[in-house]
Amino acid sequence: MEKTLALWRRATPWLVVLGVLPLLLVSCAKRPVTTAAAPAATATTVGLAAPGTTPETSGLTGAGAGSGSDPTGVSASLQLPSPKDFTAMKDLKPIHFDFDKYDIRSGDAKILDANARWMKANANYLILIEGHCDERGTNEYNLALGERRAKATLNYLVAQGVAATRLTLISHGEERPLCAEKNEGCWSQNRRGDFLVKLRE
Repeated sequence: MEKTLALWRRATPWLVVLGVLPLLLVSCAKRPVTTAAAPAATATTVGLAAPGTTPETSGLTGAGAGSGSDPTGVSASLQLPSPKDFTAMKDLKPIHFDFDKYDIRSGDAKILDANARWMKANANYLILIEGHCDERGTNEYNLALGERRAKATLNYLVAQGVAATRLTLISHGEERPLCAEKNEGCWSQNRRGDFLVKLRE
């Protein structure tokens, strides 16, 4: 009897551990994984500073955006102009995009070539590229699509020799339509990239 009690006393701690361990494992498995949430994207502009603020990075080219580097060589403390400082220029023609696409079409490439020639000949202007969408899709999706269109346009112009330091982009998504009818003829006008200018100070 004494031997049995002695064995029981030695085994009890192990039995307790073995009984509690599965409960701990189950409770750990059910605990939700917590990660730091990325801040929600609220701004629709890329490479534009709100009045009175300084951007963390220049964000002036699509190729280097988000990489943490500044491929343009522009100082991170550069005060970028506000979109309201830009105005339309009749010499710069808009381009258009296919539904849900941001590829530069061959006909629009010719327009961009002409725009690039004007930009290189008028180096005293800063350029704002606006990306627009038609009304189909959510606001968030269209803001992202408008940004991709503006970035594709910016990258094309840089490839044609326009200095990236002069280029800024913004997405308006579906918020600024040229036409309000609900048909393809109208929607095709709204899927566009526009160009605004501002004299260098």
